[in-house]
Amino acid sequence: MTLSCIQQPHPHLNANLDHGVLTLAINRPEAKNALYGELYLKIAQALDEADQSSDVRSVILRGESADFSAGNDMQDFMKFIQSPLEGKAGDAPPFVVLKSAAKFSKPLIAAVRGVAIGIGVTILLHADLVYSDNTALFQIPFVSLGLSPEGASSKLLIQQAGYHKAAELLFTAQKFNSEKALSAGLVNSIEEDPYATAQKQALQLAALPLASLRQTKALMKHNLQEIIECIDHEAEIFMQRVASPEMKEAVAAFMQKRKPDFSQFN
Repeated sequence: MTLSCIQQPHPHLNANLDHGVLTLAINRPEAKNALYGELYLKIAQALDEADQSSDVRSVILRGESADFSAGNDMQDFMKFIQSPLEGKAGDAPPFVVLKSAAKFSKPLIAAVRGVAIGIGVTILLHADLVYSDNTALFQIPFVSLGLSPEGASSKLLIQQAGYHKAAELLFTAQKFNSEKALSAGLVNSIEEDPYATAQKQALQLAALPLASLRQTKALMKHNLQEIIECIDHEAEIFMQRVASPEMKEAVAAFMQKRKPDFSQFN
């Protein structure tokens, strides 16, 4: 199968295939690699095609330079929430890419530098291996925006971090460093150069029997359908929260550059 991410390059997604390792590098440094509708779908398409391609044995997802992703592009998000939703919530671009990552049957490695916010954290829950450096700064900000978790994070974060750490990260919406991400099971290790570590690990995995790796992953993710259903369920609740008065207050506060006041809401 021809990989469209290589044959038809996208200005904000660099793709390189080397010795069976497909590296997808988000390249939008002026926006800290914030994601938007078309880019979400391009990443999802790249993952789907890589899963089917005999040329790809493992995938690395990372930023091109200093950041992983600042999450959803705010201007794109504002346009999105002002448009009527067509179809089910789980078919919206952010949830499409999360489901593509969840369903990816080969090794998926993420490498994190700089900011990883919102979906920039959520997608890590669907990677098999995650490496970060000491510059990495994580945040799951949904509650502070009047929203709710996405991408099956209400399920997967508890599995990886335990209930109390998951509650802290989801409830407080505070930023946290690589050490806390490591203790919460979000990353495998903190590296001086996570990009080089990811590349080395991906090449080592690419040399192993792919059928065995896929079977092992399938056994470990035996509840994949449950995860996909959780992503869709969380998407429905998320989109309900998008129309909430708390979300409107959060947006107004952002536009007015002030702290939101949620005291008026029960």
